[in-house]
Amino acid sequence: MLNTMKALEKSHPEQGLWMVDAPVPEIGPDDVLIRVNKTGICGTDIHIWEWDDWAQRTVPAPLITGHEFAGEIVELGRNVTDLQIGQRCSGEGHLIGHHSRQSRAGKFHLDPETRGIGVNEQGAFAEYLRLPAFNVVTLPDDVPDDIGAILDPLGNAVHTALSFDLVGEDVLITGAGPIGIMAAAVARHVGARHVVITDINPARLDLAARVADVTPVNVAQQDLREVMGQLRMTEGFDVGLEMSGNQQALDQMIEALVMGGRVALLGVPPGKSPVDWSRIVFKAITIKGVYGREIFETWYKMIAMLQNGLNVADVITHRFPVADFAEGFAAMRSGQSGKVVLNWA
Repeated sequence: MLNTMKALEKSHPEQGLWMVDAPVPEIGPDDVLIRVNKTGICGTDIHIWEWDDWAQRTVPAPLITGHEFAGEIVELGRNVTDLQIGQRCSGEGHLIGHHSRQSRAGKFHLDPETRGIGVNEQGAFAEYLRLPAFNVVTLPDDVPDDIGAILDPLGNAVHTALSFDLVGEDVLITGAGPIGIMAAAVARHVGARHVVITDINPARLDLAARVADVTPVNVAQQDLREVMGQLRMTEGFDVGLEMSGNQQALDQMIEALVMGGRVALLGVPPGKSPVDWSRIVFKAITIKGVYGREIFETWYKMIAMLQNGLNVADVITHRFPVADFAEGFAAMRSGQSGKVVLNWA
């Protein structure tokens, strides 16, 4: 194996990423080395590309970015006995600590010491990735690399959608980005009755209709209440999945929920937002904040669903060789794409 590799790096504290020659990571006794085949571009990667306020506060430069990937194991640390060279895999990008009450109780996704590959630690936009063996998720043969490369955001969608019982329920999803669209597909797959997804981006709403059996609503042109009437929903939605990070969308969701409705929040609004807490209290609304995936329950559930008919392949709208990474980022930044996958093979 060569000592150097190609990687996409935030080399300078300014807009953009740069293709560099970087050392192949050296693994420790509890790590594996993964040859990366495919990577997905995430909204987080766009923040890092743009070098916005969050990225400037969070990301040390220089840093190899990226955290959505699929590849194969090419080297094992000496203590790793339950994995094999040649196994196809993806992996959990949250690197947990082992000292907090949450971690020691097995609630790994709630560990406050968590660090992220491609955000705090060297990431997956590279030919090789070092990852703790604990974080590796092996891929069955019927989950291709393209899907393996987007299991991280699919996991966000699954974690959010499965926050509440959806069987026979009416579900409102605000925000038709790729994660919102995949959450809509999950909701239908697990037995929701009506699934309505709202946005103001026609291209994203059209994509939602292609990926999942949902009712897309452009709230800039359509009245959500009229759509609810057409669906014969007399009381409102039972469950809301907020994916947009838009305060107006959350306000509309609260108004459209039944008494005692439940909301899972994945979208992050910029800065502070005014909230009409009296409306939430008097409607007896339950709100759950969602971060990442449940490690590793979400991974088990989403792979099982993929093997049992869940189909999100069409959410990938663009594929580029990694040499054309700038075009991939342009597609993602345009707001007119679904998921964008880069091919490193």
